[in-house]
Amino acid sequence: MRSIPGIIYLLIISVIVISCKHEPEEKLITDPTDPGDTTSNGITCNPDTAYFQNDVLPILISGCGMSGCHDATSAQEGVVLTSYQSVMNTAGISPGNPNGSELYEKITDDDPEDRMPPPPMAALSTDQLLTIRKWIEQGAKNNYCDAGCDTNNYAYASAIEPLINTYCKGCHNAAQASGGIRLDTYAAVKSAADNGSLYGAISHQQGYSPMPQGGNKLSECNITQVRKWIANGAPDN
Repeated sequence: MRSIPGIIYLLIISVIVISCKHEPEEKLITDPTDPGDTTSNGITCNPDTAYFQNDVLPILISGCGMSGCHDATSAQEGVVLTSYQSVMNTAGISPGNPNGSELYEKITDDDPEDRMPPPPMAALSTDQLLTIRKWIEQGAKNNYCDAGCDTNNYAYASAIEPLINTYCKGCHNAAQASGGIRLDTYAAVKSAADNGSLYGAISHQQGYSPMPQGGNKLSECNITQVRKWIANGAPDN
């Protein structure tokens, strides 16, 4: 068999090596609270985007995913609203089509007998409905962003009240005072702060029911904001 000249042989080897070389795969930054997520996360929040982990899941857990309704144990009508997987598997989400999604139909139903959350619980607010609608319109992704929490901002109006409204108020209001606790007014939040139950619950201290119930623990930054606010006398500032 005739030998191949050295230069030709080297060229052939080079082509084989190049053709077998793979481009490095894009590394996806996953949501640290959901290892199964495959959507790029960890990015700065865009006000034009609805993020499931930041915006949608807290609404669902606070307004729907409580005990007796749509947590993993109760699962009324087979619907569980405490994680991305359970929402997508049980709530009839049609990515890109809010009006064709069972969840959106239920939370916007005009008939109180069919609406979720059901009376005497309050309906979701207009802003909450718009957030869920936007999330579905944008593909119902399991996305997450870095909200840029600042531990030096612990004023009630700008930091504490928004946290309470997002993660707690849905279960702790006049119509649905879970555990006999209300957090829908400053006075009620101040009372929970003064008796230690607010910080004990959100920091998952022994002897307190970990909150948000059925949801992810608040970030260390958010917990620090609450701790500093309480240490400062829990003012209405």
